[in-house]
Amino acid sequence: MSREEIGRVRHYYSKISVAIIELSAPVNVGERITIVGPKTEFTQEIGSMQVEHKNITSAQPGDLIGLKVIDKVREGDRVFRLVD
Repeated sequence: MSREEIGRVRHYYSKISVAIIELSAPVNVGERITIVGPKTEFTQEIGSMQVEHKNITSAQPGDLIGLKVIDKVREGDRVFRLVD
């Protein structure tokens, strides 16, 4: 399985486990992603994402999305889409 970089973490809200990610490629709900950094590495499926507190099913490069994450992330962590 290969991976393609789709963005970077810009902020993390620890109390609600939400990462703000600046996208460099399109992404859709249901895709599997890996978040990688010096102290971070985990894989999860995108269950839902938001832009400006509105649920969306897809996002484009340049968008800042809010994404519920299953583990702590840090600013600058890289986000990859897993590709079969």
